[in-house]
Amino acid sequence: MIRIRNLGKSYGRNHVLHGIDLDIQPGEFVVMLGLSGAGKSTLLRCMNGLVKPDSGTLEVGGIDLRERHSRRDLARQVAMVFQHHNLVQRLSVRKNVLTGRLGQLGTLPSLLQWFRDSDLRIADACLERVGLAHKALERTQALSGGQMQRVGIARALAQQPQVILADEPVASLDPKTARAVLQYLRDATREMGIGVVCNLHQVDYAKEFGDRVVGLAQGRVVFDGAPAALDDDALQAIYHAAPAQGPSTALAMANPWTQALPAGVV
Repeated sequence: MIRIRNLGKSYGRNHVLHGIDLDIQPGEFVVMLGLSGAGKSTLLRCMNGLVKPDSGTLEVGGIDLRERHSRRDLARQVAMVFQHHNLVQRLSVRKNVLTGRLGQLGTLPSLLQWFRDSDLRIADACLERVGLAHKALERTQALSGGQMQRVGIARALAQQPQVILADEPVASLDPKTARAVLQYLRDATREMGIGVVCNLHQVDYAKEFGDRVVGLAQGRVVFDGAPAALDDDALQAIYHAAPAQGPSTALAMANPWTQALPAGVV
């Protein structure tokens, strides 16, 4: 699904990514961990075509991102799940999910949002997957935060992509709701054979839901393995760049297995 070789990206003198090598397989749920500034978000933006790498090769869903491609081409292969939903709250839940089908329509139907019966069936099936079929006709603004995030997942699934990129999808949710959302995302993508790359800052969620964990530090991959291998040495390699903080932060960093990282860590 994703093939990355020797990827590099700089902003002026700030070298953000250094020689990244990474492969994501169909149906694989990969969690990326790392401090703020480690390069996670930049790497995700490279994968969705928003940022052009300076060097190396990057193929996503069969598309070589070194070549010129339209956003529509990429949207057919890559879907995004955002931290803050990015939903149109005045629209119905079903209509929000249907926007995931726009990349599959012709130019005029897309502009006028003329959806086919098959698109309606796909949207309803995706809502069923995330347990929200009974909310299809409700206005999105009436939903809870967790339900809105599940609508975001349904919209991504409605694109029928090869890859889903999720950028801190549960950062604003309570732990119970966050786990439910991650479970929906993992189960649906595994059943549909979709590769997932999910940026998180909670180590316990990475261990619970990830098939694989990739740790970044200072723009380099310093860990790539099974969640069970994410021991103290691996965490030290991922988070060694943490600045000195007060006692409460030091305690959290010393015991990352059961505590979320500090609020500024993304």
